[in-house]
Amino acid sequence: MSLAGQFLVLQLLIVLAVLVAVVAISLAQSAAAFERVEGRRALSAAEALGANPAVRELLPAAEPRGGAALPAVAESVRIVSGSAQVALARRDRTVVTASDPGLLGQQLALGESRVMEGRAWTGVLTTNGTAVLSAHVPVLDDDGKMIGIASISRNYPTTLERLGDAVPNLLTYVGVASILGVAGSLLLSRRVKRQTLGMEPSEITGLVENREAMLHGLKEGVVALDPHERITVANDSARELLGLPADCVGRKLASLPVDPALKIVLTRDQPDPDQLVLVGERLVVLNRVPIQSRGRGIGSVTTLRDRTELSSLERELGTTRTATDTLRAQAHEFANQLHVISGLIQIGDYDSVVQFVNGATVDRTRLSDEVTGRIKDPALAALLIAKSSLATERGVALQLDPASSLLPVDEELSRDLVTVAGNLVDNAFDAVSGLPQATVRVLVEDGEGQVVVTVRDNGHGVPADAADHIFRQGFTTKDARREGGRGFGLALSRVVCRRSGGDLAVANDNGAVFTARFNKGARA
Repeated sequence: MSLAGQFLVLQLLIVLAVLVAVVAISLAQSAAAFERVEGRRALSAAEALGANPAVRELLPAAEPRGGAALPAVAESVRIVSGSAQVALARRDRTVVTASDPGLLGQQLALGESRVMEGRAWTGVLTTNGTAVLSAHVPVLDDDGKMIGIASISRNYPTTLERLGDAVPNLLTYVGVASILGVAGSLLLSRRVKRQTLGMEPSEITGLVENREAMLHGLKEGVVALDPHERITVANDSARELLGLPADCVGRKLASLPVDPALKIVLTRDQPDPDQLVLVGERLVVLNRVPIQSRGRGIGSVTTLRDRTELSSLERELGTTRTATDTLRAQAHEFANQLHVISGLIQIGDYDSVVQFVNGATVDRTRLSDEVTGRIKDPALAALLIAKSSLATERGVALQLDPASSLLPVDEELSRDLVTVAGNLVDNAFDAVSGLPQATVRVLVEDGEGQVVVTVRDNGHGVPADAADHIFRQGFTTKDARREGGRGFGLALSRVVCRRSGGDLAVANDNGAVFTARFNKGARA
């Protein structure tokens, strides 16, 4: 059924319900009006009958069918008042005069009447299955003593009779209500269809079902906000990536446990696409698009993609590139040495060849022994040796502090040490590159339950206004337009440190000093 048809049926049902209510109210009102008006008339007639001198004189000694005076007076009152029945009874309720001969000599039916208490009463009585409106009035003698009962009754209209009186008005009500209902249904249907872009309820239902299936089937996260920063849509992937609770839809972003940097990205226009945000240990790419309808802003939609795996591949590629650069630097160094050896052989100075080869071997062995003698973790030792060759090519002196010492550690801590130390050493190289006597010094301390890595350089240090923001995701003092983006190395390094219960801090002491602390055997 179309939307207009559904509204029409609904309106007709409402009209029918209203009609039934009106009929019930009309019947109740007509019954109350009949009892009120006709009850007063019956009571007035009964009082006139009870006050008649002949009745007051003859009633105490009257017998059923015992005379004509009382019946004549009673019938006269009945006819004048237009009542249906009249009856006179003695103090003992015996009927001595009645318009219905069958009541003579019988007990007068009183129902809930309080006339025996000497009080007048009107109400509905049922006699022989017929409802009548009766009025009972006590008959008093000259001394005020009750000597009998005067009863006047009027026929109570049936439900059909009262309904017949109301039919003309009810037909008018039904006609007007039907016209208004049909017109209202059509107008309401047109308005709703304009607001729903002309779609019928079944089409809207199908559209919502398809949308829900599509949103929750996407691997990418989708978050929609209204103009008041209230979440209107959040699929499963978005809730998982951002750590949102299951009942986040309908709640304001400010009331949810979301990192402030992430809130800024979700609520502000971004000039460039693919903005990187660190969420926990995940690197997430966000694209925020404002949504407008009829020229009015109605919120925004943000799509999210987990780039953690891709970033891991980029880091592996960076490690491979570093190794390649190191090998290239060593190949360049070895090529120069081979050229020297070749020249010495050509001129026949064999003693100098032996002396040169021994010197090169001793230098290389000294570097390896210096690192591996202090650093027993193979991965970190290999990293420092490789970085040393790279430092030589970049004109930087990489020094391992003689106080350094590290015993073998578990595989997970080893990976964390390599990740953080590699980031800190690379940042130190960038900080001193091009400076005279550029030096980077690394200190590795193996304490009780904790490993501390300190990387210091003799560069310009960290600007005072950047010290509070240097570990914030996306913050960088370098060119952020390079491939892969910048501003996440230190943020990720701090996350890695804190994951083990440690931390990463920075200070200035004739250059930048980064201190990374790792707790052994603890992972948060």
